[in-house]
Amino acid sequence: MVIGVHAPEFRFEKEVDNVRRAAKDMKIDFPIAIDNDYAIWRAFDNHYWPALYVIDAQGRIRHHQFGEGEYERSERIIQQLLSEAGFSGIGDQLAAVDARGVEAEADWADLKSPENYLGHERTENFVSPGGAAVDKHRVYAAPARVKLNDWALSGDWTVKKDAVVLNKANGRIAYRFHARDLHLVMGPAVRGASVRFRVLIDGQPPGAAHGIDVDDQGNGTVAEQRLYQLIRQSTPIADRQFEIEFLDPGVEAFAFTFG
Repeated sequence: MVIGVHAPEFRFEKEVDNVRRAAKDMKIDFPIAIDNDYAIWRAFDNHYWPALYVIDAQGRIRHHQFGEGEYERSERIIQQLLSEAGFSGIGDQLAAVDARGVEAEADWADLKSPENYLGHERTENFVSPGGAAVDKHRVYAAPARVKLNDWALSGDWTVKKDAVVLNKANGRIAYRFHARDLHLVMGPAVRGASVRFRVLIDGQPPGAAHGIDVDDQGNGTVAEQRLYQLIRQSTPIADRQFEIEFLDPGVEAFAFTFG
């Protein structure tokens, strides 16, 4: 039996409709418990998204995996526990996985940029001159160049506890990163709205390095609160300067993740 537990990492993930939409998009057909008060999270003393717990027929936790990866090892352990429980015909063949888009395993060998939240409570390496004006409208500027894993705003933004919100059109976020994939968790601040954006890498349209949520010219639209894959580049992987310009106001950006 497979049971999912959804403990929200971001504010909008507490909305059950968003969870239902994501489950449908990902073709998840097993039950999902909504853990908005983190009761299950605390019961397992969990500290990770995602976390996998494998429990045997006697209710004992026999294996856990924190973070992505180790899929073959986890499947081998499930096969072993099914055999121990008396199930026959399990075999030792591994399931064929065709992970695409944001579901593809990270390129761990070239991943040198960690996840970074953008709200003032948890962000790191924010380098716009003067720092963040917490919960206030402010016009920011970005340095001409930022160091690896530094980021900056330009334009009229409000830096909230858990996100940055664009107040006027043509605001930008710049981020220097080292990874195959770059994702941004974001959405319209008002349900039903949409925000157009354009991304650049080293000052140019991404071309073949575009993610699934933009075209080769870097154009895309934010219409839902979710993770957007903006860059997927081929080898060789190097330090790159990423920029996203929002052509309309009203976007909330929560976190960058990399793969």
